[in-house]
Amino acid sequence: MNSHAIDGACAFAWRNYLLVHSSIGEDDSRRSALYRYVANVRDTGQYDFDLLQIAAVAYLEKLDELRDERGARIAADQALAKHLEARRPQGDA
Repeated sequence: MNSHAIDGACAFAWRNYLLVHSSIGEDDSRRSALYRYVANVRDTGQYDFDLLQIAAVAYLEKLDELRDERGARIAADQALAKHLEARRPQGDA
């Protein structure tokens, strides 16, 4: 299940990315960078497939925006953290 979740999240994000960026080929280096990032997110304990998809899409968006893998990782991690915070149940007031 480990690699299936990673593969699925990456495939989802990559297919959508190629729809928007038709000039990019299947073997672009961003695809392997995406896989490394999602595998790293999974290795930190994020097992939820939906969260892996969100992380994958956020990473590709940030990679385009920043043109830097390290910066994209940090920005995507921040976006994922915001999403996780929003999903967390609010305490009783």
